[in-house]
Amino acid sequence: MRFFQRKEKDTDGIEKPMWRTRWSAPGAKGYERVHPPVLLVFHQVGKRSAKSQMGHVADLTRPHWQGRWDGEDGFHSYDGRIPIVATTLELLREHGPAGPAFWRFGRDHREPLLDSIGNPRRDADFARRRQATRENQQRREAQEAAEREARRPVCADCGNRFSDDRWTAVDLRDWGQPRESHPHL
Repeated sequence: MRFFQRKEKDTDGIEKPMWRTRWSAPGAKGYERVHPPVLLVFHQVGKRSAKSQMGHVADLTRPHWQGRWDGEDGFHSYDGRIPIVATTLELLREHGPAGPAFWRFGRDHREPLLDSIGNPRRDADFARRRQATRENQQRREAQEAAEREARRPVCADCGNRFSDDRWTAVDLRDWGQPRESHPHL
């Protein structure tokens, strides 16, 4: 944690966390300010098992990785936390680097590396919000189109609605001249 708190001036002369000068992370709104993930690989040496050592290290480092539950949104927020992922050499040999060999501290199961450093509940919540925003935008556009169609003039001779080009041509007015209405509409 002390390493992640170190600061230095970047090439633009602005002081920022040192890890930010070497590891990029999204700075856009909606992303958490998480540190780069730390991967620990344990190996069975001596009397203590690698699995018990992983649990011991997880307990000792809890304040640095434990997320805060956001009941309103339904996911853990890891803002300002370090994602710590652990595995053993035996699991890596058995499943390989793409298999379910990694345990993210705070979770109760092993998963592939990319899944273990992500936040699937947060991602699902953001996807639901984006979908709801798209649906609201589509409803608003449909309502605006219906309102525009309701205002579209109708020809008094044939009863057909004006096309967009005809409506634009009829709507043109000269500057300084009072607008002439359409006498036979």
